[in-house]
Amino acid sequence: MRMYDLILKKKQGGELSTDEIRYMIEGFTEGSIPDYQMSAMTMAICFRGMTPRETVDLTLAMRDSGDVLDLSGIKGIKVDKHSTGGVGDKTSLALTPIIAALGVPVAKMSGRGLGHTGGTIDKLECFDGFTTALSEEQFAGNVNTIGIAIAGQTANLAPADKKLYALRDVTATVDQMSLIASSIMSKKLASGSDAIVLDVKTGNGAFMKKLEDSRALAKEMVSIGTMAGKKTVAVITDMDQPLGRAVGNSLEVREAIDTLRGEGPADFKEVVFALGSQMLMLAGRAADEKEARALMEGVIEDGSALDKFAQFVRAQGGDAAPVYDTSLLPVAGKTLEVTAKESGYVHRILAEDIGIACMTLGGGRETKESAIDLSVGIILEKKNGDAVSAGEVLATIYGNDDAKMQAAYEKIAHAYEIAKEPAAFVPVVREYIFPE
Repeated sequence: MRMYDLILKKKQGGELSTDEIRYMIEGFTEGSIPDYQMSAMTMAICFRGMTPRETVDLTLAMRDSGDVLDLSGIKGIKVDKHSTGGVGDKTSLALTPIIAALGVPVAKMSGRGLGHTGGTIDKLECFDGFTTALSEEQFAGNVNTIGIAIAGQTANLAPADKKLYALRDVTATVDQMSLIASSIMSKKLASGSDAIVLDVKTGNGAFMKKLEDSRALAKEMVSIGTMAGKKTVAVITDMDQPLGRAVGNSLEVREAIDTLRGEGPADFKEVVFALGSQMLMLAGRAADEKEARALMEGVIEDGSALDKFAQFVRAQGGDAAPVYDTSLLPVAGKTLEVTAKESGYVHRILAEDIGIACMTLGGGRETKESAIDLSVGIILEKKNGDAVSAGEVLATIYGNDDAKMQAAYEKIAHAYEIAKEPAAFVPVVREYIFPE
């Protein structure tokens, strides 16, 4: 078998066999297949596409290129959740303790953020002492004891994907649907859960800007998960404006805690409940969405979801005091208000620009080596559809550097579009994608 022949086969529109795909991924991972040949293959895939069977085979080959976690020692049906990423997306912080409080084990692998804000791990580091560097024994032990653990992705989790993504990133081959879906799902399948709920964002602040593209990606990933033997569901959620009102690490943690107290923003709560309902149904904990939502409301109202979050933070070495007193979370030293220049209605908030403004403040990473300032961020005082008067506050900036805050001000002011009439209402949960 030669890589040359496989490139030629795909270039001519042929279908690669399971063995050919495994040969290609194994050779690329170990270094016997050079970057330039894999670059040619990814470009051929961009032009010719992949069949559903090829896509599943590619995903499984990447999954098997490194460690595949064995969670069989954890009791119950393990349901994982993955988001394709967006601005103000702190969903895991509120969702996982709610699910764990209802007796469904949450064994989650998470990463750090690269872009607008920190990832789930960065946000959790707002709690002094918190660590995600858990051994497999600690990880499984925490889930069996308290129902929840979140660990950092191991260096050897789907290494083929890391290597392939780095190559795609510099060869203009990132945006091919099978390559995107297999990249995401190889890591999810390597994480060892029994079922997967996918939060696929759509809109200005999402990876997929158009609903039809988000739908296609969701269907592709649900198909991969199903064909790989995992119960898989996708929820397409809106990212044409930031989720909730907080953007920035400690501010998002505070908003997630507010939600666990029953006081969070309506759009954020709706996404948490939509995803959580699917997780509870896949785990057999609820028969339908109505029952699932009632169960989730119950653990918020009785305080057990908030207590579960505190228990989880303590179990991973963190100081849980801020769970009950959010004033103890990191807070920036300065604030700056962005005011409306005209009266009307918020017609649109360019989510991507809000995310870039947060990164400008120091709340996100431009490179993997960038240090994050956990205290900075933005609170959106006005969201889509809200009436606004000239001079009224649209957003409040929290920062520690005047120059960075001024640069963020300009970006946020540009991100708000004010119109004379309110825009048509767009639900935050757009669609559900189930296995066909």
